[in-house]
Amino acid sequence: MANTSSAKKATRKIARRTAINKNRRSRVRTYVRKVEEALAAGDKAAALEAFKAAEPELMRAATKGVIHKNTASRKVSRLAQRVKVLSA
Repeated sequence: MANTSSAKKATRKIARRTAINKNRRSRVRTYVRKVEEALAAGDKAAALEAFKAAEPELMRAATKGVIHKNTASRKVSRLAQRVKVLSA
């Protein structure tokens, strides 16, 4: 348990930041899941719309440090490829 006032404040800051990051990570997963579901259903219009919404969310998470930049780029690239194959 934290004893000094600075350690107590650090604990509060970490808890607040953890909650924010957890929320952001959850949002990313939700957006990606919507794309996955549209792809599985074979609905190219819905998949394209979901992808357009998911891409900025992934990149925002990378900017905020929730996920690594390369991880976000990889996920966007793979989703884009799958949407493209579905559209073709």
